[in-house]
Order: sequence, then C-alpha cells, then structure tokens
Amino acid sequence: MSHFQIETAQNVKIQQSVATVWDRILAYLIDSIVILAYVLATTAVMSGLMDVSPFESMATSLVLGLPPFLYHLLMETFMNGQSVGKASMGLRVVNLDGSRPQFSGYLIRWLLRIVEISLVSGAIAIVAILINGKGQRLGDIAARTTVITERRKTGFKKMPLFEIDASYLPHYPQVATLKDEDVRRIKSVYDKAEKDGDHAILIKLADKVAGQLQVENSQSSKTFIQTVLKDYQYYSTQ
Repeated sequence: MSHFQIETAQNVKIQQSVATVWDRILAYLIDSIVILAYVLATTAVMSGLMDVSPFESMATSLVLGLPPFLYHLLMETFMNGQSVGKASMGLRVVNLDGSRPQFSGYLIRWLLRIVEISLVSGAIAIVAILINGKGQRLGDIAARTTVITERRKTGFKKMPLFEIDASYLPHYPQVATLKDEDVRRIKSVYDKAEKDGDHAILIKLADKVAGQLQVENSQSSKTFIQTVLKDYQYYSTQ
C-alpha cells in the first residue's frame, strides 16, 4: 500500500494511505452492480410505457437514463467523495492536502472518467494509478485529488485503550504523527507505572511524550498520557 504525506491546518504532517488498485476495481464493480440494478428497474418501468408517443418515450428514457450517466458525479458530490462502492470498500476522494474537494474537482474527475474508464474499460486509469505514486488516475491528476482508504490495517484497535464517545474532541492533533509502536510503548509504560504506583515514571513519561509531540503540557502527568492515548484512538478511528 502506498502512502503520501498531507499537512493539516494545524501544520501537522500525517501519512495517508492510498487506495490500492484492487480496492478501486472492487469499488467500481460494486458501483456497476448498483447501476445495473437501476437500469433493470428502469427497463421494467419502461416496458409498461409502450403506449406513449415516440417523443414521450424518448424524453422519458432520457430522464430515466441520466442518473446512471451522472452516477459517479452525483454520488461523490453529495456523499462527500464516496459512491456506494467506495463507501463499501472504505474509500474516499480527497484533495492532496486531505481536504474535501470542491464540485469542480469532482466534475473534472467525472469528465476524464468518460475517457480513461468508460471508453477503454479502465485500462488508462489502471496504468496511471500504478505509475503515479499518489494513487492518481488522469482525472485525479487534473483535479489534484486522490482516493484514500480509511480502513486502518494496524494492530492498534486490539490494544486495551480508554473508551471515548462520539462527542469526544481531541486536544493534541500532533498525536497523528505517532506510530503504533510508539503508542504501544507509551501504553505499556503507563500501565506498569499505574500498577506500581510509580508517579515519578509517569512524570518522566509525560515529559518525554510532550517533548516528542512538541506540545506544552498543562495537565497532570497521568491525565496528559490518558489524553494522548484517547486522542490517538480518536484519530485512528476516523
């Protein structure tokens, strides 16, 4: 899996996982099934309209045929960079800086999709994604977007961490720079210090973590470490 680095509004650099070619192909197949289901349903409806005039039949066909034609543009625009297939595979279209694309970005991707996917069965798109280091097909390059995976393939979720609810707001966006190995060590030292009642170790741990994250700690050592772990869990599940 490829990665590229984005920088958040807090000037925090985060490694973002690029969607693989296979994930994008599977998402495309799921979307194709959705479109096919719509076409079959539309055909069934149209079969009952055989008694209308040719003009009315053509107009109705045009209206009912527009959704499949505009499917990807409409879905990505109104589903925040996702289609049914992308949502099923945990994929999303984003700008290269990690932000949400504007409509113009989705439009450019859709227009070039007609050339590189629809007309040549995706051959151009696959070659472009494999060559480009940021998972971009030609439409993505023109729109300055890419497709990322939001699935976390790490062992982090298996760690016994603190519970956070949906309303939780993180305090330190810098924790996104930590690796799973760093968090495991922090959690291990924290658990041992808590078990032994060793407050001195907690102070040293908090100072080291604050220095690594380059943040100023205004909390108690115990609360600070708990906050860092909760923040990391929050960012890892988004």
